[in-house]
Amino acid sequence: MAFPGIDFPGVGCGLIIQRADARVLLYRRVKAPEAGHWSIVGGKVDQMEHSSEAARREAEEESGLSIGAVDFLCPLEVLVEADRQHWISMIYVAREFAGEPQLTEPEKLSDMGWFDLSDLPQPLSLFARQAFDALQNARRA
Repeated sequence: MAFPGIDFPGVGCGLIIQRADARVLLYRRVKAPEAGHWSIVGGKVDQMEHSSEAARREAEEESGLSIGAVDFLCPLEVLVEADRQHWISMIYVAREFAGEPQLTEPEKLSDMGWFDLSDLPQPLSLFARQAFDALQNARRA
C-alpha cells in the first residue's frame, strides 16, 4: 500500500482562520509531519474533491467551527526532510466562521489558540510559516 506524502507527493490543503482582530487559529500537531509543531488546519484532498471544499471540511472537522467563505491565497510545496514527507497544498483564508474552536481530534491535534502574526508560537511548522509569509505578502500587494 502506498501513502500520499510518503511514497509519492501528497495533495493537501490548508486554511488560515483569521478573526476580525487579525489573530489566527493554530493547533499543535501530534503526528508527522512535524509532530509537536504549531500549524494551521488542513489535510489531504480526497479524489474528486475541490481543494477549497477540502480546506473547509478539514477545518470544520478539526476545529468544530462552521466555516463560511474561503478565499484562495496560494499554492505551497513543503518537503519535510525529517519526516521524509512531500506535500503540495492549496492554501485558503477564512474570515467568516461561527462557533468557538475546540479540540475535536485529540489524536491529531493537542493544543490550540489564537495568535497574533507578530507573536506566533514555536516551533512553527514549515507549512504555517510559508502560509503566513504568503498572507503578509498578499497584504502588501
